Amino acid sequence: MHAGKLIFAQVMEFAPWHTFRRLVAKYRGDFNVRSFSCLDQFLCMAFAQLTYRESLRDIEACLQAQPAKIYHLGIRGTVSRSALADANEGRDWRIYCEFAQALIRIARRLYAAEPLAVELSETVYALDATTIDLCLSLFPWAPFRSTKAAVKLHTLLDLRGAIPVFIHISDGKLHDVNVLDMLIPEPGAFYVMDRGYLDFNRLHALHQAGSFFVIRPKSNFKFRRVYSLPVNRTEGLICDQLIELVVFYSHQGYPERLRRIRYRDPESGKTLVFLTNHFALPALTVCELYRSRWQIELFFKWIKQHLRIKRFFGTSENAVKSQIWIAVASYVLVAIVRKRLKIELSLHAMLQILSVTPFEKAPLIQLLTEMAPMENSALTDKQMNLF
Repeated sequence: MHAGKLIFAQVMEFAPWHTFRRLVAKYRGDFNVRSFSCLDQFLCMAFAQLTYRESLRDIEACLQAQPAKIYHLGIRGTVSRSALADANEGRDWRIYCEFAQALIRIARRLYAAEPLAVELSETVYALDATTIDLCLSLFPWAPFRSTKAAVKLHTLLDLRGAIPVFIHISDGKLHDVNVLDMLIPEPGAFYVMDRGYLDFNRLHALHQAGSFFVIRPKSNFKFRRVYSLPVNRTEGLICDQLIELVVFYSHQGYPERLRRIRYRDPESGKTLVFLTNHFALPALTVCELYRSRWQIELFFKWIKQHLRIKRFFGTSENAVKSQIWIAVASYVLVAIVRKRLKIELSLHAMLQILSVTPFEKAPLIQLLTEMAPMENSALTDKQMNLF
């Protein structure tokens, strides 16, 4: 019998706790705290994410059912609904935001060599947002519609490993395109976006920073063709053009030439148009780049299904943001475990195993490795394998 640490404690060992302690000191998270520290809060909330707890009562009941093992999970304070609710309301959410970002930096280094759907050495990002509906009477700080509240998760996803590089949490009224003002463009990187981010002033700022973008224009897009490049129509390409904008304000915002590619998808039969400021890539590669943007849609669907971010344990802005950032940290931490232990299981399968074995005592790598042959490939093919 393995007499070592609990499975949950072994997973938590992969987190940089020295960084967490530094952030707690930076934001004075444990100031005037007697028993239930920021670390206790994080571990309880991470436990809730990994084991699919639905409420504070659910967390308390599950942990109190194993009183002799709470200490070995790393939790030193007394777990209660009131203590956890007070911590979610009062502890600064920026602690967990910056801790999640520290985990993201680790994960990006581990997944830097992951292959892309296209043959590119440059970094490729997908930018999009998803909306989480809320009750307006309980969340008045997050207005969206006249009778509805919502929060938006604006996410920049690194397509090498599907790691969220940038996340901004806003109320439902913030338009997606405003997030471009918050990004620090990375020279040489590709930003793949849908037509909701079409703003020529902001796109020109990306261009001036040395970044590249791939985006779809709107249906009323007006331009002047300057030159047409030869295309292979057997590949679905219809045209590859160099264009200039003709609308006054659009031309003022983006005075340089753009590349316009028109493509017919052989699978769906739909005709799609793309704009980019990269003139050297093959036209078909640009189309495949935009196709890879679908990974961020799968990412949103995956985290809504497998993390607790649709039902919140508190109603304040601080509690909601804390829960979302701890969910992101838990997601990235499991991705780090998967890469460092070289686990062949999908992330979904790993979370399923961890959800039922947090109190078990077994070597983590042995538990996850022995389960690999048992994974039903027919089932996992239907899941969203992001890694």
